[in-house]
Amino acid sequence: MDAIYILWLRELKRYTRSRSQLVASLAQPTLYLLALGFGLGPVFRRAGEGSYLQFVAPGVIGMVVLFAAMFSGIALLWDRQFGFLKETLVAPVPRLAIVVGRSLGGATVAMLQGILMIIACLIAGFRPAGLGALPLGLAFMALIATPFVALGVAIGSGLQDMQGFQLIMSFLVMRIFFFSGALFPLHGLSRALALVAAADPLTYGVDGLRGALIGASHFHMATDAAVLVGASITLLCIGAWRFSKIEV
Repeated sequence: MDAIYILWLRELKRYTRSRSQLVASLAQPTLYLLALGFGLGPVFRRAGEGSYLQFVAPGVIGMVVLFAAMFSGIALLWDRQFGFLKETLVAPVPRLAIVVGRSLGGATVAMLQGILMIIACLIAGFRPAGLGALPLGLAFMALIATPFVALGVAIGSGLQDMQGFQLIMSFLVMRIFFFSGALFPLHGLSRALALVAAADPLTYGVDGLRGALIGASHFHMATDAAVLVGASITLLCIGAWRFSKIEV
């Protein structure tokens, strides 16, 4: 438990020192929120779907959590480059504890960025369904962050350089985001697109966030939570196995 706490705390300290990275990570989602939320609002209303800002805000929050969670795996490469990873691996600590500590730290950082995005959404005019919506929304943010942090750790464990990691992450992240239904409703999709969306774990995270924050979900929120918990367990096991094979 001490090792998990130390690694969790280290990830938080890394986050507090990188304020410029924080601002940059929120710039693109804020652009999506403002440009799409207000630009497509009239079209969305004429289609009888209500406020597009209300609809897209949970998707943008999910986007922030996804990006922060996936790219937390790059810290593994930094630690490998500067020797901290070697010190961690030679410590008398199970590698599973190392993966759990890093994953919890990355998930906490992703949630903090998600909370900042919620504040930005509130400033832009987004209004949750009620006071109880925010705690439930935070729970779904944690469920989104955990599997994707584990996926980032699994990918980072098998790579040696930053460029390869960034290429793979850019390839995966944008596809995970765009097929998740963050920007479009899930009902009325073609069969092929519906199958792709159903296979995307972020689909259930964004849907759960919508259900929590605005009371509108395509699946049942219990289904969303169950899928995310299953994805978290699966990807944590894969991440731990990949990490156990790492060589410094």
